[in-house]
Amino acid sequence: MPVRHTTEDPRRRIVEAAVELLESGGPDAVSTRAVAAAAGMQPPAIYRYFGDKDGLLEAVAEHGYAQFLQTKRAQLDPAPKDPVEELRRAWDMVVEFGVSRPELFALMNRATGSGSDAAHRAGLDILRGRVRRLAAAGWLRVDEELAAQIIQATGQGAVTTWHSTPAERRNPALLTVLRESMIAAVTRAEPLVPREESGPAAAARALHAALCDDVEVLSAAEQCLLREWLARLAADTPQA
Repeated sequence: MPVRHTTEDPRRRIVEAAVELLESGGPDAVSTRAVAAAAGMQPPAIYRYFGDKDGLLEAVAEHGYAQFLQTKRAQLDPAPKDPVEELRRAWDMVVEFGVSRPELFALMNRATGSGSDAAHRAGLDILRGRVRRLAAAGWLRVDEELAAQIIQATGQGAVTTWHSTPAERRNPALLTVLRESMIAAVTRAEPLVPREESGPAAAARALHAALCDDVEVLSAAEQCLLREWLARLAADTPQA
């Protein structure tokens, strides 16, 4: 079925069709024939505008970067009242983009063309600007270059870990904990998620770990119930 186009520009129509196929079916779905059909054009148009499939994928990556940078710039505050909170929002935005658009995010990270490289540098410039504001306000714990690397690595790592984890085992708390670990490593601010060293939750985690093998004194049903209770205590989340 052809893609519903938002432009009459043939090149952009092809890119939009390729993006939709990529996000709905993965890289294997982005064949020149399928993209041409979705764009309502003939396959030779792909080669005329992009040279080959690699050129098309590079254009798709550039398109993704353009959307990503537009969002980042829309959120950019040149004089934030709280640069640490600004960093949290920016990190969340990057991770949300990667979590919600995994195929496009992965393609963007693999792209090596000049257009994608320029867009990548533009994104890094925005990140370094945020880091510079943290430093100027006295919040930075490490040097600016290391801070930028930590922020970037934790964001990409969060997205990669999320998608490599089976859907039924994904826990949104992971993203919050990773973000606050980044905040603690980069800034002097207190993380929003306190490090819990003791208490019922920590004790429940320890006991749950100790029960990894069967406990003969308990029946299978009792062990299952006990593990459920311990998991709820370990999560430290009020139950309805």
